[in-house]
Amino acid sequence: MADTPTTPKNKGQEASDSAPSMASGVVDGIKNAAGYVAGQTKDAASYAARGVASAGSYLDHKAEDATASIGGGLQAAGDAIQRNSPQDGLVGRSSAAVAETFTSAGEYLKREGLEGIANDFSALIKKNPIPSLLIGFGIGFLIARATPRA
Repeated sequence: MADTPTTPKNKGQEASDSAPSMASGVVDGIKNAAGYVAGQTKDAASYAARGVASAGSYLDHKAEDATASIGGGLQAAGDAIQRNSPQDGLVGRSSAAVAETFTSAGEYLKREGLEGIANDFSALIKKNPIPSLLIGFGIGFLIARATPRA
């Protein structure tokens, strides 16, 4: 059998026969590229989310450490006031009260941490909404008076 001669008509027929397979190959290539890009984007987003979660956890841990450190400092200050102040008289009673307040505040900070403070503060506001609102307005007023006007 002899090869059919290549004519413009045959070339056109060959091109039209191969066009669907070429288009299918191009579409498959685009799908593969889109899948690759989507996978890379998903991996990058996952990595970024893990990094943000890790940073948030680190900052949370550091804030709790700082709160415990402040609590320890308040306890030490209370102990120092108690050791170095007079034991009798008005000054002695006053310094003992201040020392006890510092010591108990330090113990509270070490025991409860930031989360406990936030929970206690929320409970206080829920129990006393009107006074809390008035205090908030008062603080806002004082801040507004303290800042210069533009």
